[in-house]
Amino acid sequence: AYDPNAVSRAGAVGLMQLMPETAKRYGVRNRRSPSDNVNGGTRYLRDLLKMFNNNVTLALAAYNAGEGAVKKHGNKVPPYKETHNYVEKVIAYYKEFRKNTS
Repeated sequence: AYDPNAVSRAGAVGLMQLMPETAKRYGVRNRRSPSDNVNGGTRYLRDLLKMFNNNVTLALAAYNAGEGAVKKHGNKVPPYKETHNYVEKVIAYYKEFRKNTS
């Protein structure tokens, strides 16, 4: 909801909902800083896209559930309701945005 102070039940913080470990990996010192958070989150998403051969669905699933969960389930979307809902929602937003910008 575009809230830089948002905190999830799992402890993800900020606009791109970075977990502490992910923020640390990408050098994000202040997860509540919009610029730091988006910078770290987009770099993480880029790395996930590389990791999963530009498969947007798997990259999004990994962003939500963790790359280990996707790998553990044979490079498929893990069988978590939250992750399936997240992937579907983001893909729908992506398709809508693409349609409106062409």
